[in-house]
Amino acid sequence: MKGKVAFTSLGCDKNRVDSEVMLGILHQRGYQAVAEEAEADLIVVNTCCFIRDALEESIETILEMAKYKTEGKCKGLIVTGCLGQRYEKEFFEELPEVDAVLGTAAYEEIADAADRILSGEHGFKCLEDIDKSMKNENGKLRILSTAPYTAYLKISEGCDNHCTYCVIPKMRGKHRSRSMESLVEEAEVLAKQGVKELVVVAQDTSIYGRDLYGTSKLHELLEKLAQIPEIQWIRLLYCYPETLTQETIAVMANNKKICHYIDMPIQHGCDSILQRMGRKTSQAEIRETVKRLRAAMPDIAIRTTLIVGFPGETEQDFAQLQDFVQEMRFDRLGVFCYSQEEGTPAATMPNQISEEVKQERKESIMQIQKNISAARCEQEIGNTLEVLVEGKLPEENIYCGRTQWDAPDIDGMVFFGAEEEPYSGDFVQVQIKEASDYDLIGDVVYADEFTE
Repeated sequence: MKGKVAFTSLGCDKNRVDSEVMLGILHQRGYQAVAEEAEADLIVVNTCCFIRDALEESIETILEMAKYKTEGKCKGLIVTGCLGQRYEKEFFEELPEVDAVLGTAAYEEIADAADRILSGEHGFKCLEDIDKSMKNENGKLRILSTAPYTAYLKISEGCDNHCTYCVIPKMRGKHRSRSMESLVEEAEVLAKQGVKELVVVAQDTSIYGRDLYGTSKLHELLEKLAQIPEIQWIRLLYCYPETLTQETIAVMANNKKICHYIDMPIQHGCDSILQRMGRKTSQAEIRETVKRLRAAMPDIAIRTTLIVGFPGETEQDFAQLQDFVQEMRFDRLGVFCYSQEEGTPAATMPNQISEEVKQERKESIMQIQKNISAARCEQEIGNTLEVLVEGKLPEENIYCGRTQWDAPDIDGMVFFGAEEEPYSGDFVQVQIKEASDYDLIGDVVYADEFTE
């Protein structure tokens, strides 16, 4: 064994996949992953700086981990991900505690960086072309950090949308897809390890394959993934309304393994704001896409995210957004306050809005959504739903899990009693007895009860 490595992965699930690939590469090179930083010879922080809060969390985490260089046995601190890519020029001046920085396209050089640090080299950067093609092979080495029955499948990197508030294209480069064959192979490896639920992610999943095959091939990829026998649920995150094809909707509707669930970030419901955001859609197009989804799958759960307090958002614009949320009745919804990011066109726009007003607007939208969610949950009382078991709350002697309409870590849960103890990763039938604003409560129904 060369050394012990501890990992902290911040930010989105796409970052998590990069961390899992790095763990796999390090393991292959003879390093051992450990949970306790105090035991680690090397500590890796995979950072996010999409918005100001994420930037602050990344810096705080780096400083916290740096303490182990004096208080623990840590010989090197490696920073990967967006922070080092975004601020590579001034990085070591601001954070001299760090020994190596790997950019967003260089994370697969992690084992080389680890070797260099243990050989006595410090204060170096590995920054590769952010537009370079994705490697197809290393995904199969992943060491999962999720529950063993769920895994994220990152199908592409980068983004071509260039929204005016967003720094991602500058940090992650243009949209590049992984080959379909390599993704299916990776999913087969995950399935053999016990994964039952695949969560498909990218910055923009709906255009998957456009760069490789000349047109979106998301529907073909979903069909191939659904042919893997052990995979039981396939979940789709981060589709854009203007590029979601009818073929993808048809595959979702007709294949039982694909969850009737979609995460489709729309960001706003007012055309003038959408235009200033650089979004390539309109309120009418969003309505049309939602209509097509609900026509094909009446039981679909549509999750979206919104940004409030964008520069120049008037009371009238915000009122229009409130009306839109009330009318569309999205099944799941999250709200971000606009974050003024340096280097983006929106940062220099006039009529920036105060943090106080942003917060008030966020709370207002979330109150509308809370009422919508509570009414939706209420409608499930009496229904029997398939639930993926996540674990047990020992104090309450109750189990918890998710339906196909709930993504891991972001959506509601089902809490239930059971006469026979189920295992995490099992699928059970739960009859819903009660509902709260976002969660459901019930009891397992066994096969013999169905036949009575």
